[in-house]
Amino acid sequence: MRQFSARLPRTVTAAACTLAVLTLGGQAAAAPPESSLALSLRHSDGTVAFTQLLCDPAGGSHPTSAQACAALDEAGGEPAALDSTRPGTACPMIHAPVRASAHGHWQGEPVHFTTTYNNGCLADVESGGVFGF
Repeated sequence: MRQFSARLPRTVTAAACTLAVLTLGGQAAAAPPESSLALSLRHSDGTVAFTQLLCDPAGGSHPTSAQACAALDEAGGEPAALDSTRPGTACPMIHAPVRASAHGHWQGEPVHFTTTYNNGCLADVESGGVFGF
């Protein structure tokens, strides 16, 4: 009897582990996003901001990922083709250059893009929100 009670916890543990493996094995892994970009903004004062933009589905650490993904989708995934000035948005005419970069992939194609905007507000507005972080 003692031998049986000593084996019971191991048997229960083994059964629980087997059940967990079988249960998890049947779950489909989440599909990776179709597009993933690492974005950065280097300000004239030396500060640098980073964020990650995931699209299809929209996500990542970008504060307005759905808007940024929509802007890139309209531009065919080409950051150089972004020119989405929003009506009614005015930026101050302050010269404080911001170097914007996007690296990663858009629907399987590599993306390597760098440009300079006159200031952070223009980076946001002229990129349709892609560089609005």
